[in-house]
Amino acid sequence: MPRPVKPTEVELKFLQILWELGPASVKEVHAQLNLREAYAYTGVLRMLQVMLEKGLVTRDESQRSHVYAAVPSRAAMEGGLVADLTERLFGGSAAALVLAALRSGRVSPKEKARILAALGKEKG
Repeated sequence: MPRPVKPTEVELKFLQILWELGPASVKEVHAQLNLREAYAYTGVLRMLQVMLEKGLVTRDESQRSHVYAAVPSRAAMEGGLVADLTERLFGGSAAALVLAALRSGRVSPKEKARILAALGKEKG
């Protein structure tokens, strides 16, 4: 079974936009990206073409403006990347991954409460 393509940091930005918007034209993706940082329209077009070649997006050519859509769902991408990170960095231990996240200082009290609530549901 072939391993799924791991997107680069920039490709993940584009996928996040497509997950938020749903299928979108280059113009729409460009507009959303530029709310966060400056991107050239031609750069956005080229990146979407590269992502199409890698199988990360599809392109609907039935309209005048081509519409791109993310191929993997957010949940599938998250699951694959977490599984890869868990295996490569934590020897397959999900507990070690969660503990590292909790010790990182980047988990807010609200997020900790969500984690504890999820763990409580797992017990019950």
